[in-house]
Amino acid sequence: MKKFNIRKVLDGLTAASSSSAASAASPQSGNRENDMIQETLQSEHFQLCKTVRHGFPYQPSSMAFDPVQKILAIGTQSGALRLFGRAGVECYCQHESGSAVIQLEFLVNEGALVSALADDSIHLWNLRQKLPSILHSLKFNRERITFCHLPFQSKWLYVGTERGNIHIVNVESFTLSGYVIMWNKAIELSSKTHPGPVVHISDNPMDEGKLLIGFECGIVVLWDLKSKKADYRYNYDEAIHSVAWHHEGKQFVCSHSDGTLTTWNIRAPAKPAQIITPHGKQPKDGKKPEPCKPILKVEYKTTREPYAVVVLLEKDLVVTDLAQIGYPIFENPYPLSIHESPVTCCEYFADCPAEVIPALYSVGSRQKRQGFSKKEWPISGGNWGQGTLSFSEIIITGHADGSIKFWDASALMLQVLYKLKTAKVFEKPRGKEEKSSTEIVDEDPFAIQILSWCPESRVLCVAGVSAHVIVYRFSKQEVTTEVVQLLEVRMQCELNEVESPEGGGEQASAVSTPGTSSSPQTSLPQSHPSTSSSNNSSDGLRDNVPCLKVRSSPLKQSPGYQVELLIQLVWVSGEPPQQITSLAVNSAYGLVAFGNGNGLAVVDYLQKTLLLNVSTAELYGSTDPHHRQPHSPRKTRQPSAGEQTSKRKLHPLTNNHNLYARDNSFSRSRSSSVTSIDRESREVISSFYFCDSLSKKSETVAVPSLWVGTSLGSMLAIALTVPSTPEQRMQQPVGISFCGPVVRLKGGILRMAQLDASGTLLPHVYESWFEPNAPEEERERPRRRRPTSPPSSQENPDCQYAVVCSEKQAKVVAMPSQNCVYEHNITETSFVLRADVVTMTAGVGIACFCANGHIMTLSLPSLRPLLDMNYLPLTDMRIARTFCFSNQGQALYLTSPTEIQRITYSQETCDNLQEMFGELFTPVETPEAPNRGFFKGLFGGGAQSLDREDLFGEVAAGKASRSLAQHIPGPGGMEGMKGAASGVVGELARARIALDERGQKLSELEERTAAMMGSADSFSKHAHDIMLKYKDKKWYQL
Repeated sequence: MKKFNIRKVLDGLTAASSSSAASAASPQSGNRENDMIQETLQSEHFQLCKTVRHGFPYQPSSMAFDPVQKILAIGTQSGALRLFGRAGVECYCQHESGSAVIQLEFLVNEGALVSALADDSIHLWNLRQKLPSILHSLKFNRERITFCHLPFQSKWLYVGTERGNIHIVNVESFTLSGYVIMWNKAIELSSKTHPGPVVHISDNPMDEGKLLIGFECGIVVLWDLKSKKADYRYNYDEAIHSVAWHHEGKQFVCSHSDGTLTTWNIRAPAKPAQIITPHGKQPKDGKKPEPCKPILKVEYKTTREPYAVVVLLEKDLVVTDLAQIGYPIFENPYPLSIHESPVTCCEYFADCPAEVIPALYSVGSRQKRQGFSKKEWPISGGNWGQGTLSFSEIIITGHADGSIKFWDASALMLQVLYKLKTAKVFEKPRGKEEKSSTEIVDEDPFAIQILSWCPESRVLCVAGVSAHVIVYRFSKQEVTTEVVQLLEVRMQCELNEVESPEGGGEQASAVSTPGTSSSPQTSLPQSHPSTSSSNNSSDGLRDNVPCLKVRSSPLKQSPGYQVELLIQLVWVSGEPPQQITSLAVNSAYGLVAFGNGNGLAVVDYLQKTLLLNVSTAELYGSTDPHHRQPHSPRKTRQPSAGEQTSKRKLHPLTNNHNLYARDNSFSRSRSSSVTSIDRESREVISSFYFCDSLSKKSETVAVPSLWVGTSLGSMLAIALTVPSTPEQRMQQPVGISFCGPVVRLKGGILRMAQLDASGTLLPHVYESWFEPNAPEEERERPRRRRPTSPPSSQENPDCQYAVVCSEKQAKVVAMPSQNCVYEHNITETSFVLRADVVTMTAGVGIACFCANGHIMTLSLPSLRPLLDMNYLPLTDMRIARTFCFSNQGQALYLTSPTEIQRITYSQETCDNLQEMFGELFTPVETPEAPNRGFFKGLFGGGAQSLDREDLFGEVAAGKASRSLAQHIPGPGGMEGMKGAASGVVGELARARIALDERGQKLSELEERTAAMMGSADSFSKHAHDIMLKYKDKKWYQL
């Protein structure tokens, strides 16, 4: 365990910023022992990598299925490749070019996949490793790829092009054959014009030597591969979308652009055997049916063959059971419903209490739909990974329709646990004409904006875009609520426009406001808001009217999350309430705090009372560093009955409570209700933190407190007096006193946390969960948990540290002296979008995500930089508004409207990642083709095989033009080749190498034989010459 000294802050990481941090964070004499706080978190504990992607593939463009391995592949328009096996076996890959995947072809049962892209490239993927990689690529230069076909157990891939030609690729070496089917040779004189692109290629199921070629114009050609000519040509005057063979190879069917299906006998090319329009109305007079939408895909199957059909929709994947009556669909085991309603916010909780997931699952299991197929999910390939994580993980997503989903995210999987519909507490308008004129958004008035959840107490608090806050408690019992408890809050600000901040970014004066308790503002709960005309002010402007109408009928609440209290902000003098920008709930105190550009409010959700409703300026008291101007409300004319009310239009993820600053061209809105002038001048409440702290300089004992962060970099403290016993808590009001500003930073405050004297993160205070609907005599109310702080000594009165992180800086402040002991400038040219104080196995630190794409971590309390990686250029605001860190090195963001990308910044998780990934490929024997019968084989009716090597090999077909396509070795290189060595491609490659070696030996043998034959010929010639020379001589003449 390493001891850290402030004098050794220069650790080789970002020396310049660390140097400035050291000079700014010199400890004062009274805190000299702070230099020796033991820090166990080091840079070697961090590494950044993607882990897994969940959700429906965004903008799918192609699909393929391996019927033996039972693996489904889906390609997208952005070049992504998603592979699915059994539940929990998923894989994400990405083509570097980002071009759309137009077609996928499995090498069936061989652990390999061919992808064809819109940039006219084809790629061979090795699926025999946990992270698939590309072995080979082939880029066509002169022709555009339109269709591919790979026959079963063949190494020759047919590639159709936009010019109407068909090229043949050796999948083993990814080289082109010299055999080419030219379009003009295929159609000859059957058409006077170009037939268009190739839209279909397939071989006859009973004769591999016959190739069926479909052209877009409506021409189909049956090509004889051996004779290199067309046997038959079939003409139809409607464009073709797809073609399918009958299994006997005597008929095929085509789907056309006018919604017709034509069936052809292969030996009768003159006209179709049948023409039908299955989706068109059939006229009674026998006339041709009216054209309808194109049939994009057709399959010609017998009743015994298919057992299910997989349908890939634009935003869904449906598998229908064809073997059961009524054709029920299978229950999808993948988390593909993330986008059921657009995601508007999300939070990530790692290392949750172990009992939370079973509790959520028990209530969520009752919400499951009925009527699914009783059979098992047919896409069942692959195996789960062996590794696992020792902690529970939960992801919560908020949606545009007001729903909230809880997901079990443990062990790299994702499974929905429970769904909550917050819109149930409001009256829903039946039509647009019935919409209330008080609504402040055009679409999705129930959309979730901010989530605050306490896993230990299971208290949930949500803020919606219509300026409403709902507090929920978890119950295992069903209840019927006759009247929804409602609290209306009137938030207005007469003095909040800042003229010019003083000493921006420097530490503000730490003089506390006198600790007199403010008189709590209370309001009795009402049954529902009044929306009568009496809520208009004297000049006819809307006043004291909430944006949404609360449900007036009894609300049946199933086991799970049940409404405890509804809080609504109301219109003030004709101005709509500002949307809520920050939210926090605390179960130990029974309080919820929320704020916006007007100020903040604190509500006691146990007593259903409003404790505090003040502007930001009132929090400072006499120490306000800003010169403020009176706020002039906009002159808003009350629209007449026939006029359209001006409303804000909310798109998913267009508002976020942490996005306040602007940097260069990257412009963000604090709140859609704040004008551009207000955006520069108004101080917005940006964050809250409940804790037991020493918020005043004179305090020696930690008391319940609320820390408040603002968009102008101020951290202020509010002391709370919470009655100690449960009985007193329900009878006596909570006392409140302002402690004034604690510290100021550059940029808006994003996150606050608390450390003890040893530098250990103090957990938040909470009350453990209990059944809220149990009878009073049976209810065992647990005592609230409060972190303990060591008593302060005279030598060192500081026994706590406040950790504060803003868009530009991080500071560690000793409490109660309020001296800044450490300071670090996180970024000068960009700004922090998200910051969290996180717990790792080795210690505690701060994790930050910046607008320039950098992910950084800092140690605590010394704020040493430990990690700084340029991970993700910020190209989409969706990423900025959904990125969140969690404990144990986990993080996530919404990478598309339908997908969640999870990453890790933990070296330990990166090291164990391979073990956690599932296996896509499982060795399985390839089933033999069904026997068609003895007599069919006897009389020539059986399937006829074809030696494609004799037709397409270099010896028979020659070499293709080098300028036609370029071979590109895959990034996997030789390692990928070794990984595929047991597959067909590897077997073929090894066979080729063996043949090459054998050929080389045979060549050497042939050369030796030729040399011996040459020697023999020479010997024979010499012998013949000698024989002629001495033929006529006598023996004595020799």
